[in-house]
Amino acid sequence: MLINTFAVFRFFALRSKVEWEDYIARSLRHDVYHTWAYHQLNSNGEALLFVYEEGPVFIALPLIKREIEGSTHFDLTSVYGYAGPVSNREMSWLDSHHIHHFKKAFLQFMEKENCICVFSRLHPFIEQTSLLNSIGGVYGNGKTIYMDLQRTWDEQIRGYEKRLSRQIRKLREMNYTIREASGLLEIKQFTEMYRQNMDRLKASGSYYFEESYFHKLLDPVEFENKLILIYDGRVMICGALILISKEIIRNHLSATAADYLSYSPSKLLTDEISRIGRQLNKKVFHLGGGVGGKEDSLYKFKSYFSDQQIEDRIWCYIHNQPLYDELVKKTGAGVNNSSTFFPLYRQPKTETVSKIYSDEQ
Repeated sequence: MLINTFAVFRFFALRSKVEWEDYIARSLRHDVYHTWAYHQLNSNGEALLFVYEEGPVFIALPLIKREIEGSTHFDLTSVYGYAGPVSNREMSWLDSHHIHHFKKAFLQFMEKENCICVFSRLHPFIEQTSLLNSIGGVYGNGKTIYMDLQRTWDEQIRGYEKRLSRQIRKLREMNYTIREASGLLEIKQFTEMYRQNMDRLKASGSYYFEESYFHKLLDPVEFENKLILIYDGRVMICGALILISKEIIRNHLSATAADYLSYSPSKLLTDEISRIGRQLNKKVFHLGGGVGGKEDSLYKFKSYFSDQQIEDRIWCYIHNQPLYDELVKKTGAGVNNSSTFFPLYRQPKTETVSKIYSDEQ
């Protein structure tokens, strides 16, 4: 670990589990997405934790350092999910002194790591904007939907779309079995059901995962996550891998058997996840938004369960503009220079989305 020390602050990059987990554990708020174990699931580059310290204050920012094809330089991105910086102080309360020194430290870190630019999807329930606004920019990426699990159950139900409560009652009358996965075979079956879902949706490669990915996320030593399944008799018809952090529960990845799509068991499953969140005393069930920040069919489905929304934000910064422009030029005629995809040189040739988002999201 290389430590850079200045008169009043220091910064360094961590790559080992013990030190990484120590900083995350001491932060005021963090999520599964900030942990060392979750970052080890990444296969797109080297996981690292940038740390800035000044007196009793620290800020920790998890990132993925990626090689750039045809270049000796690198870029930085975030894991699949919601990450961004965490701290042992409320970041909205940090004074200009700390914000300036954090920026100074981070820019020197990018120089030392030979990195051209950085992208990170931010955490909607951790205030990070005030810290990052002066480093590149923080941009809106649509809305993300959530349920406040501290409301009463009646208040939650009143937030459901009018027909939804009736549909869920009918699904519960179907006598389906809802249970937590208890063996390797169930993980294997769910993985296959999930793969078939992605095939049917013609999803991009970033939405496909090997069976080992699910096994690792369900490792009880590292996580509290659960695989919740719905059965019709002995037939698995729907399931979701839910991520569980200190205050938040999420449907991370879900799937429905093709023969049962018309029955919409995912509505029953979503309602059940909210009940599990309440049983575990979580504050928020974060349902998420649409693909790429769009208000698409996925967004519409989630909106049936709650009218509570919050801004989804991303952070982009170009540290070396000449090298960035050179890479964009080298990428060739397939790049749409009017696109807001970031970084532009990683833009898929068929990219048409108008919102800013990363190829990893």
